[in-house]
Amino acid sequence: MGFALSDMQLESSAFSQGGAIPRKHTGEGDDVSPALSWRGAPEGTKAFAVICHDPDAPLVAPNGTYGFVHWVLYNIPASVSELPEGVSDYTAGQSDFGRPGYGGPMPPEGHGVHNYFFWVLALDSDSKLPEGLSLMDFLRKVEPHVIGMNRLVGTYQRG
Repeated sequence: MGFALSDMQLESSAFSQGGAIPRKHTGEGDDVSPALSWRGAPEGTKAFAVICHDPDAPLVAPNGTYGFVHWVLYNIPASVSELPEGVSDYTAGQSDFGRPGYGGPMPPEGHGVHNYFFWVLALDSDSKLPEGLSLMDFLRKVEPHVIGMNRLVGTYQRG
């Protein structure tokens, strides 16, 4: 699967690009998703999805994927351009914690700083996908419909 960045912009009131993710949004804190907002969606956008992935996690799955999936959220209408902290709306996919919904950063102790990639994807289809899709199953279904995307990277290191 190949994706290219677009002119969309993704930001958070909780942390800046390359900045530290507050403990509140981690597995060591309240474990609530950070507020996110985006702008610059391409014409023809009918839905959005948000993903959080840690490529620094020292894990490789049997299917060849790597890292750790912290969040897959989809079926977000095109009229939405922000998610509040702790959002519970829309459809949650399966995280690598083995449950749907957001699971905050919590790298192994002594593993150093990890980068957490928060992605927003603009889709040209608003077909309703079922709850609980893994990241790979979700991406297989939406790849032909991705018309824009960008990321916000935050960092976290366990205390």
